[in-house]
Formats: sequence, structure tokens, C-alpha cells
Amino acid sequence: MPDFGMMTPQHAIYIPSVLLVGVITGYVLGARAVRAEIQRRRRNMKE
Repeated sequence: MPDFGMMTPQHAIYIPSVLLVGVITGYVLGARAVRAEIQRRRRNMKE
């Protein structure tokens, strides 16, 4: 069993911040891909 009492304050700040950056990056890239897909489908519907 790991000893969680040895966790440093830097570790407690670094890990959540890296996770938050990853979530934001994924959200932005995913939203961009969805917008591109909607545009592509609209163009195909017009043809």
C-alpha cells in the first residue's frame, strides 16, 4: 500500500493542473472536430 502521507504540496498542485490542461485541450480539439464534421455534413446535404 502506498504511503500517501509523503505526498508533497507540489505534487498535489501539479497533478490536478496537468489533468485540467488535458481536459481543456481535449474539449477544444473535440469541439473543433465536431464543428468541422457538422460543416462537412451541411455541405454534403446541399449537394
